This record gives sequence, C-alpha cells and structure tokens, in this order.
Amino acid sequence: MSAAVVNLLQIDPIELEFGYGIIPLADVNQGGDLLDRVVMIRRQLALELGMIVPIIRLRDNIQLSPNEYIIKIKGVEVANGNLMLDHLMAMNPGLVEEEIDGIKTNEPAFGMPAIWITESQRDRAEMLGYTVVDPPSIIATHLTEIIKKYAHELIGRQEVQVLIDNVRQNYPAVTDELVPKLMSVGEIQKVLANLLKEGVSIRDMVTILETLADNAQITHDTDLLTEYARQALGRAISRKYFIESKSGVITLDPKLEQVIMDSVQKTESGSYLTLEPSVTNNILGNLTQQVQKLVQLGQQPVILSSPIVRLYFKKMAEQIIPGLVVLSYNELDPGLEISPIGVVSI
Repeated sequence: MSAAVVNLLQIDPIELEFGYGIIPLADVNQGGDLLDRVVMIRRQLALELGMIVPIIRLRDNIQLSPNEYIIKIKGVEVANGNLMLDHLMAMNPGLVEEEIDGIKTNEPAFGMPAIWITESQRDRAEMLGYTVVDPPSIIATHLTEIIKKYAHELIGRQEVQVLIDNVRQNYPAVTDELVPKLMSVGEIQKVLANLLKEGVSIRDMVTILETLADNAQITHDTDLLTEYARQALGRAISRKYFIESKSGVITLDPKLEQVIMDSVQKTESGSYLTLEPSVTNNILGNLTQQVQKLVQLGQQPVILSSPIVRLYFKKMAEQIIPGLVVLSYNELDPGLEISPIGVVSI
C-alpha cells in the first residue's frame, strides 16, 4: 500500500471542522488565535484531568454552512454549533433584571439560553450583569467540555503507557511492582477510563498506581479496583463537590441499598443488576423527586451511598440523569460536615 493510502486510514482522535466563514478565527495572518487557544485547552486539561489530550486537528470543510462548526471524536460527529462572527454572545448568569435586545440563541457547550448582541451593546450588557463572550471563546469552551465528556474514550493503552513511564522516572518501585506482574496496561487503562468517565482527575497517578498495587493481588475486577482508587483520591473528589464545609446531600435508604446488593449478579465479564423494571422505575422516580428538591435550592445534587452500592446505583441513575454525582462515604474528607437533605427510598 502506498503511504498516501495508508495516511487515509488514520482517524484523528479529536477534530474541529468549520465552515469558510470561521477560517479568519483560525488564520494567524488574519489575527485569529484559535490555534493558541487549542494549545491552552490541552495544557488546561492536562492540569485538570491529568491526561495527555491527543493533538486536536483543525480543518475547514466547505460542505458546512459558513458559520457552522462540528466537533468529531474518532471520526464521528458528537457536537456542533453556529456562530455570528460579527456578534458577541451574552448569557444571563441568573442575576440579570432587565433583558437586552438581540437575537435569541442557545450557548452550545451547556445549552443555556443566550443572546447575540453587537459590539456596541457590550458595555451595557456587562453593566446589566450579562456574561459576554466572543466567538473564539465559545468554540474553545465547547471543545473543552466535549473533551472532558469523552476523556474516557480518548485515553488508550498508548496514552496510559506514557503516563506509567512518566511515573517510572521518579517512582520505579511502584510501577515495577504493578506492571506487568499484577496488572496489564489494558487493565490499568480501564480503571483510568472509569475515573475519567465520572470526572475524577487522574493527575495523582502515583496514588492511583500504589492503590492498584495494593489491591490487584486480591481482585482483578477493574470496576472494584476503580472504587479503591476513588477512595484513595477521596480528598480531591470531596474538594471538587463540597466547596463549603457544610454541604447538603441525598442519601440512600439502607433498605434500598440491601435490595440493590441482593440483586447484583457476578459474571465472568463483570457484575450487573437484575432488578425488576418496575422496581427500577420506582427507585428512579423517587431519585428524580429528591434531585429536583436540591436543584430548586440552587445546589448541585450529590448522592451519598455505601461503597459497595455506589457503582451500581451510579449505573442505574445514569439512565435518567447523566452526569449525576454519586459518592461513597469512604470518599468523603473527614473534615466535612454533611447534612442529609433527602433520602432515596424504595
């Protein structure tokens, strides 16, 4: 096969394609700083998530409408947006009393209502309390959120090997004990992907690898090993969700936890729940009510459960509330004061 044909077979992990109207944002000669922003995104996510974000490919696509852009993960479109290049986007953070005139739209990364305004309206919008952003920032924010959302798919064995080699330079005892005697790179990758999928940073690789070395002798279940790693990273996880020392949470009724534990089926390929659909619907209906209570109070809903139940409950809750935070008691920083605001029961 010729080199040209082989090159066609390669799929970029992350691509940003845009219509010809957006080219000036990516063209340095026209004052565009999109490339610089992409470099910053990779640095920011390395600090925040602890992973090496693959190269982000930028390319124009004449098939798109002029002001449209799409984001692809492994060659498949996962998100898109439309810009008004000579406008700014104004978003109401919830404090704005008086609405400003403009073209109504939705902010693409979070789907919040927003308004396109002209540059001449900027000062007035900021005085009224709007958050005002320019088109390059809109793309950069959207790209950042998409990479976070798909981080668990972007970390492959090759990336994990780089992270392990990085730890090996300063902590050879940890890596030599673990790889390949106790765990393969593929098994470590599954644990790291599980952590990233729930937004847990893997930057503290030493703690993660030490925890795996401690527990891989007992079990090879990567889901269970993920739970041990989460407990070891408890302080960092607590810090992320509980900013004040007193925080409201939703707990699980002990009877409900028992029902979940009784219905776990363990198989060669992992464990799963075997609850009746009617029971699942009952639990999820109750959960939705409790979550809405916290949302109405303006708080981020956090569910607390016992360590054994956490993973199964998270998988069940994911069906109706993707991104719901489910923590176990063992992940909490001892200095936190937690006050239960609601209970999910059966």
